[in-house]
Amino acid sequence: MKRSELQKRLSENILIFDGGFGTELYRRNFFVNTSYDDLCLNAPEVVTAIHQAYVDAGAEVLTTNTYNANTAALRQFGIADRAEKINHAAVAVARKAAAGKTDILIAGSIGPAPENGDSAIAAQAGFLINGGADFIIFESIQSLRELRCALDAMKGKDAPFVTSFTLDADGRLADGTAFAEIEEILHASDELPDAVGLNCGTGPETTLAALEKIIGNTAFPVIVQPGSGVPKNVDNRFMQMTTPEYFTTYSMRYLNLGAKGLGGCCGITPDHISDMVRSLKPLAAGAKKSMPQIKLEKSVKLAPLPLKEKSSFGRKLAEGKFVKLIEMTPPKGFDLSATVEKAKICAAAGIDAINIPDGPRASCRISQIITAIEIQEKAGIETIVHCCARDRNLISLQSMILGCMAKNLRNILFVTGDPPKLGDYPFSSGVFDVDSIGMVKLQNRLNCGVDVGGQSLGNNIQTAMVSGVGADPNAIDMTREYRRLEEKVAAGAEFIITQPVFDPPTLLKFLRNVRQNFGIPVIAGVWPFASYRNALFMKNEVPGVIVPDWIMNAMENAGDKDAQRAEGIRIARQILDEIRSEINGVATSAPFGNVTTALSLFA
Repeated sequence: MKRSELQKRLSENILIFDGGFGTELYRRNFFVNTSYDDLCLNAPEVVTAIHQAYVDAGAEVLTTNTYNANTAALRQFGIADRAEKINHAAVAVARKAAAGKTDILIAGSIGPAPENGDSAIAAQAGFLINGGADFIIFESIQSLRELRCALDAMKGKDAPFVTSFTLDADGRLADGTAFAEIEEILHASDELPDAVGLNCGTGPETTLAALEKIIGNTAFPVIVQPGSGVPKNVDNRFMQMTTPEYFTTYSMRYLNLGAKGLGGCCGITPDHISDMVRSLKPLAAGAKKSMPQIKLEKSVKLAPLPLKEKSSFGRKLAEGKFVKLIEMTPPKGFDLSATVEKAKICAAAGIDAINIPDGPRASCRISQIITAIEIQEKAGIETIVHCCARDRNLISLQSMILGCMAKNLRNILFVTGDPPKLGDYPFSSGVFDVDSIGMVKLQNRLNCGVDVGGQSLGNNIQTAMVSGVGADPNAIDMTREYRRLEEKVAAGAEFIITQPVFDPPTLLKFLRNVRQNFGIPVIAGVWPFASYRNALFMKNEVPGVIVPDWIMNAMENAGDKDAQRAEGIRIARQILDEIRSEINGVATSAPFGNVTTALSLFA
């Protein structure tokens, strides 16, 4: 493999690495008094089966079972003389698992150098390269000594390699070295790595904090492979939180932050990798797509209607009125009577529109379109229909929008959508023909009377839809968030609804930037917590939501469930009071379907 090939693969799309190996061997009853590396010779069928499980899960990089396969580490088992054979066998069994899949790369794994083991590490790198590894990955580097050993090991070898570090939440090695110094050493080296990585550590959350520190301060592509971490204390129970879905949630954050390679380390299994692949590969591919460039004839392109003429909600936005929205999730069954009754309560309370999500958290619920029709026709209140790119291709998206127009559903919030996950629907997959930016472009064309293929909708026929988009004032990479928001506005977005915000200063800073650079209405997400557990779920499990410690402490110390609910309402009112003069409206949620709690925000 040419030296530039790894970087080429990292630049094309996200590159999926495998997960932990030691954990899988231990699960197969090989205990810690065994040399796991020697199993490449003594139990190759077991090692091959683990690699095969990762191939089946969708891994594109298989890491050899050679973490401690250097002579210094093997000496404790009395098998130092077998180092070369073990490394060659490790590459061979990984190749066997990848047989027939020419796109799979084999990474030769090298763990941290033992004391006085520099020559052993250099020799191991040579064994792996001669054995046919596509590149070398130095894993779990925790000190400058280990980093320099890795760089020295690659001198004169003319082979691609990765230096992967275990960093704390501040982006430092265990010996206290800051990443800025690491970057300087890498660039001063005669041998430049093709990428840098983060692996192992105390769990996905710490790895996210470390990634935030380094991603804007390195010229190298970044590969992220967190371990499952340590159990967390929840209600005095110690729980291992890193389920496949939890792991995928954090992997989505790594991807959005700019990671080019994703995988796992200790405790991360084929199930975790499979969930991540199913969820993130389509999402990453969709983000790279754009609407096809169709030349439109002026004679068939109509001027879109003004915002105030599209809907009652649009008129209120155009006139600068403060709007109040309540989100109501469609039920999992098909009985909409309770949903309609709740919408009637909202209408009587003066709510301007009902927000209706589209399969939130990739769940299966009754169509948001049918729900919106029932609410508008039977409760007499306007709706804002969410439309996500996950489930529909370009043809279906256009059909949906035309159907909305036919039934007078004039307001749409376009979101890319939560990726599908394993669990309830193991055979589901994401479409993601386009992302939210592409959908707004599509809607803008239909508002001009032209479909995505450049065909006229008919003589003087055009849709009159109000196009909304989401925004995340809590985004870790705000440069990316503002860039995407600029693209959404340029595509035709007419209003913004933010993710739930629980820190007013963060939102106010975001609002100043939007007002200065974009000038479209912003409706802030302000949600009252129903309980401490509800707050804990939002903090740990919902991407893009940051709950400050003061709120968590207030919710935890509020008392019983009723007191926690009252405290959640009080906090939401406090936040709304602080931001009300700077926003064009507020969007809240009915926690667990309780519209009374939602309405209490406006009491």
